[in-house]
Amino acid sequence: MHATRKLWTWLAIICVLSFSVLGWMGTEIYLKAPPIPQQVVSTDGDVLFSEGQVDRGQAAWRAAGGQQVGSVWGHGSYLAPDWSADWLHREAIALRDIWARRDFGKSYAELPLVQQASLDAMLKEAMRRNTYDAQNGKIVLSAERAQAVKEVAKHYTDLFGEDMSLNGVREQYAMKSGSLADPADRAALTAFFFWSSWSAATDRPGESGLSYTSNWPHDPLVGNTPTAGTGIWSIASVILMIGAIAGMIFWHSRAKEEDDPAPPKADPLLSLKATPSMQATRKYFFVVVGLILAQVGMGVITAHYAVEGQSFFGIPLAQILPFSVSRTIHTQFAVLWIATAWLATGLYIAPAISGHEPKYQKLGVNVLFYALLFIVVGSTATGWLGTLQSQGADYSFWIGNQGLEFTSMGRVWQILLFIGLLFWATLLGRGLWPALKKPSEGRGLIAMVFLAAVCIGGFYATSLTWGKHTHYSMVEYWRWWLVHLWVEGFFEVFATAVIALLFTRLGLIRTASANSAIVLETIVFLFGGILGTLHHLYFTGTPTMVIAIGAMFSALEVVPLSLIGIEAYHNYRRIQAAPWVSAYKWPILCFIAVGFWNLVGAGLLGFSINTPIALYYMQGMNMTAAHGHAALFGVYGMLGIGLMLFCLRGMCERAVWSDRLLAPAFWLLNIGLSMMVFMSLVPAGIYQAWASITRGVWFARSAEVVHSTFMETMVWLRVPGDIVFAIGIVFLALFSWRLVFNKKATTKAIPVANPGKV
Repeated sequence: MHATRKLWTWLAIICVLSFSVLGWMGTEIYLKAPPIPQQVVSTDGDVLFSEGQVDRGQAAWRAAGGQQVGSVWGHGSYLAPDWSADWLHREAIALRDIWARRDFGKSYAELPLVQQASLDAMLKEAMRRNTYDAQNGKIVLSAERAQAVKEVAKHYTDLFGEDMSLNGVREQYAMKSGSLADPADRAALTAFFFWSSWSAATDRPGESGLSYTSNWPHDPLVGNTPTAGTGIWSIASVILMIGAIAGMIFWHSRAKEEDDPAPPKADPLLSLKATPSMQATRKYFFVVVGLILAQVGMGVITAHYAVEGQSFFGIPLAQILPFSVSRTIHTQFAVLWIATAWLATGLYIAPAISGHEPKYQKLGVNVLFYALLFIVVGSTATGWLGTLQSQGADYSFWIGNQGLEFTSMGRVWQILLFIGLLFWATLLGRGLWPALKKPSEGRGLIAMVFLAAVCIGGFYATSLTWGKHTHYSMVEYWRWWLVHLWVEGFFEVFATAVIALLFTRLGLIRTASANSAIVLETIVFLFGGILGTLHHLYFTGTPTMVIAIGAMFSALEVVPLSLIGIEAYHNYRRIQAAPWVSAYKWPILCFIAVGFWNLVGAGLLGFSINTPIALYYMQGMNMTAAHGHAALFGVYGMLGIGLMLFCLRGMCERAVWSDRLLAPAFWLLNIGLSMMVFMSLVPAGIYQAWASITRGVWFARSAEVVHSTFMETMVWLRVPGDIVFAIGIVFLALFSWRLVFNKKATTKAIPVANPGKV
């Protein structure tokens, strides 16, 4: 008990220090973010962009699809260009050609190498010179550069408008015609794109060869190449990771690992009967399966748009379901079904652990269910309608689609979801409270579950921190607090603690060992994970110290994964501990799959892009998608399915449980995911990385590469994996269908057996 108390103290210290540093970094990002000009003018006095246009342009871009249609500073979808990289290269080409005709009377391509070299040198100097005046808030451009800006701006106003000559380009980008109906919004959009590219190439004040985005995107034409710090901190992070892994293995080899206890002769949960509130969670899990089916369907459509930008096998589907909508639903439902599975698990286990059914708990579980269902359906419908009808920035921000990846629902829906999560934490706390008050060996585990639940509810407040007019660098800062810390942080702590509780309840691991192990695992994970959030922010207009801190701590996130094979082996042995444990074979196999995908998806594929030098070339490429699919479904998805199966096992008669359906579901899901990642996404990501390294990010994200024969072949190679994966989902759905409609599926709701035991 004394050792566990010391671990809790260390956990508190690490959390306080880590969040203090992360908060301090937020203030530094705020103070040193790229300045937003009041005006952009030419030396001739021509006003290119006026006050407020950059801000309005950011809102207009998000209303037109935002990160679901292309990206800015590398964050967003991969089918349309990265707009900051695309604008930067287009402007550089236009300016160079204007000079060539002015000085030599010919296009740049017609000039001899010597004259081309002189123009190239002029171009780098002009694009990197910082002409922002903080006193009057103006950026002053030469007359020639102003002309180039106007030429590029016309391309974008036509592209986001209805110019018929760009229909082919829109199809390649999977964009709908008339994305922005208001001409003022289209003009403001060009101001935002110009500013994002200006920040990417312009040297910071007092610096040379270092832009506001640390020289991202890669484009040698304007002198955007990796900084020395990008390379040095990448090397340092790899060295730290290797040393930390060696230390972890050494510590594990020296530590005396306690053997698992002798398993009970019979299933301890066999006599457990679900209470009314526990039974009420069944519908959550069936909605989970429905959301999975919808998410997979939208994923198939979204992937196919990479070949036919506005059609699905010749059907003009984009007229009613454009790419921005299908991708929004695909990414949003992934988070929602996983979260729903975990929330339902918490509500199910609380009375089972404490032996107490609070008054009106079933009513609370039912109210929360319909509230969450209303939020899911409502946010999806309003986002879809707002996109189809081009309702504008105010509608999109408040009730439509905010245009931010994984956090796309409008602010009203975010507020309602925040209230729902706090209500869930309250329900969970009510259920666990008797066990939290009563001294017991497992109270530490129960406390970890409850604290994680409070953090899940509380930290969703970070989705409310940005406004419609917040600086884009700060939007990204807070967005990653939500995506990284909420989804990848506290939900993982919650799920890990729940799994430990389940194993102790089954008598397969010692409660005292589980207490210490969970706190220790949380310390190791959060020590790297909290400040590892910064690896998402290397090139989003942040200070260079973000690269240093983010690189070192994100490397530490990989360290605990070095022992994942040992944990998987122990879990596999637990299946064979006693004959009755085979009843939990598939939930436990799901937990083993979580370990595998943690190593492959989060570890190997994640670290392949996490170092600053790797991400410099691969940010916004398909390697990120490979990591995202393997980690999101492989880790969090399989964990959600495993928890779902465990809970359903306790609520359903064992006579209707069908291993014949679960076996193909489990193997087809994992095999299909492997095929999807390694037959399609990884090769596509490597090809794009080659294009980015050799010529630049603009080229890797251009239609020339994205719609090349190789890349479209990679899209078609997703089909076999998608089919295998989809069949696995169908088996899972059939399994759920059998439980819903079989009359023997439910058990009589009577009080929980063995109250208070853990």
